[in-house]
Amino acid sequence: MQNREPNRPPPETLFPAKLDVEGLLASGWRPLAFRQFILKLHSRCDLACRHCYVYEMADQSWKAQPRRMSTTVMDHTASRIAEHALTHGLGDIEIILHGGEPLLAGRDRVDYVVRAIRAAAADVGTRVRVSIQTNGIRLDDAFLRLFEELEIRVGVSFDGYAEAHDRQRRFADGRGSHTLVSHSIRRLAGGRYHGLFGGLLCTIDLDNHPLDTYEALIAFDPPTVDFLLPHGNWSTPPPGRVAGAPETPYADWLIAVFDRWYGAATMETEVRLFQEIMRLLSGAASRSETVGLSPSLMAVVETDGSIEQSDILKSAYQGAAATGLHVLRDPFDAALLRPAMVARQIGVRALGPTCTACDIRAICGGGQYAHRYSDIEGFLGPSVYCPDLYKLIAHISERFARDIARLKGNL
Repeated sequence: MQNREPNRPPPETLFPAKLDVEGLLASGWRPLAFRQFILKLHSRCDLACRHCYVYEMADQSWKAQPRRMSTTVMDHTASRIAEHALTHGLGDIEIILHGGEPLLAGRDRVDYVVRAIRAAAADVGTRVRVSIQTNGIRLDDAFLRLFEELEIRVGVSFDGYAEAHDRQRRFADGRGSHTLVSHSIRRLAGGRYHGLFGGLLCTIDLDNHPLDTYEALIAFDPPTVDFLLPHGNWSTPPPGRVAGAPETPYADWLIAVFDRWYGAATMETEVRLFQEIMRLLSGAASRSETVGLSPSLMAVVETDGSIEQSDILKSAYQGAAATGLHVLRDPFDAALLRPAMVARQIGVRALGPTCTACDIRAICGGGQYAHRYSDIEGFLGPSVYCPDLYKLIAHISERFARDIARLKGNL
């Protein structure tokens, strides 16, 4: 994808900037506390992936970020998280160490921030679960021993077989990273460290064979697989997705994988997207921002200490994730009433007319929030993946309902 500077209307004219937060509060609505905190330990990466939303899309603010999060920012972040947990009586929270590439921060900084947050949270009676999302390049035994000691679960970004993975996940000089990353995953998945294995995150590339990709992923026996739609929107459509066109290339890719996964004699791994859709079809709430109408409970802390929304919003426009808040001076509660954050907590009230009128709105939820963006309507449109999501959900619903009916008939 190419960097772009969108010719967009003034932010105050776009939803959610014009959202009536005071009116919502007067009606009795209240925001929910953050339960997940994403910490950007390092703002740079040792790969140059062509599909990366952080470095290759609209928001280029990473260039002004310090490379590493300082211990001062870490200490204030720990205090702010504990403050938020105490204010809202949170029994447990989740910390996700992220980047850039978080392992570039080094073992000492990882050790420092985890211990600082756990110590601060322990003082207010809050349990802290920690995970890290890495490209796997630097995932050596020394890091794994540290993660074992600190009970940090590890997710690895991996796109499947060699040709598939190396199509996008390359070094700056063009070399592929598959050999190094697959070696790291074997180290993580085998023997002593298997309990740390959080799963694999795979960004869909339509040029990669869906079943070959899935087979390459499950060869590592991951507990979960997360298939990620490439980030894009109506103003910057993702590869192969012509905005407004009826074709469904991503649904077709995912349906091939779903049928293989769902038809297996025994469950080989959890596939987050499929299981979240099935949860929603069963009447349960979504645990993911990809589908459903569950409120977003996530806050991001950048390397400089800025408090932001989901960094996926960086795929929309410059400053889309910004709140103007900072851990050195602001509590996390201040972010809860920012219009952009409120819009991601009010469910169906944040949907535009197309989604509100849709028969699967409770399942789809308008798709991922960032994928709804256009330079004209802000986030009030449907997902740029709307036809794909409709077809995928309809397919899963049909198979799921058929099997439930068969099971009931056998009782």
